Amino acid sequence: MSFEIIDFHMHPFYEKEDCMCFHKEVVGFSYDDVMEDMKKAGISKFCGSIIKTDSGDFSHIKESNEEALKLRGIYGGAYIPGFQISPNFIEESMIEIDKAHKNGIKLIGELVPYLHEWEDYDNPQFSFLLDYIGKYDMIVSLHSIGLDRMEMMAKKHPDVTFVFAHPGEKNIVLQHIDIMKKCDNVYLDLSGTGILRYGVVKRLVSDVGAERILFGTDYPICNPMAYIGGVMGEPLSDREKELIFSGNTKRILGL
Repeated sequence: MSFEIIDFHMHPFYEKEDCMCFHKEVVGFSYDDVMEDMKKAGISKFCGSIIKTDSGDFSHIKESNEEALKLRGIYGGAYIPGFQISPNFIEESMIEIDKAHKNGIKLIGELVPYLHEWEDYDNPQFSFLLDYIGKYDMIVSLHSIGLDRMEMMAKKHPDVTFVFAHPGEKNIVLQHIDIMKKCDNVYLDLSGTGILRYGVVKRLVSDVGAERILFGTDYPICNPMAYIGGVMGEPLSDREKELIFSGNTKRILGL
């Protein structure tokens, strides 16, 4: 391919115990192994946050962000960190948002509420944090759950750019499309469930435009080669593929 591939949605790990692969016992996961996986897939850069098991306080989130900064040093320019925050810890999260900005990090998330013991996105505490994030012009990546509430959230914060994760099965895809038609500030990444359903990428492009779709894999949960094939096998123009694989991520993250 003549265009760059950037994985907008993966979950790196500093400690192997935080590797999210379901079969990590039988697959190599050194830092070199990760880079080799990316190289084999033709992925030049990868974005995302470390997700740790909830410890009941803010320590696991702060540690995740510190490790993300360390990984940026290990992987060099290949890794674009995302930071974790939590509406259960407002002041602490504001400090982490400030830290992200100071370190040139523009990505918050992927945030996954059920892994960090908070309920949904349309709540006053998270809304406050979104207002704070907005002043830094950051991108917020969110696990798709409770799409009705996510729509309300996106409408309340039109100045924040959201990337919803995982197209899902057909009914969820159609709900994503409906939200994106109403909310210009919502994008969708292709990671997780959905990519194996033939026609899903073409439907998204036809209904909302290639400019709103980002390539993502959810590595190391998912095999990146399958996701590249899922885009390449669809009836798309080279221009549409280029936007999905890297052009849109470069634009919204200012790469």
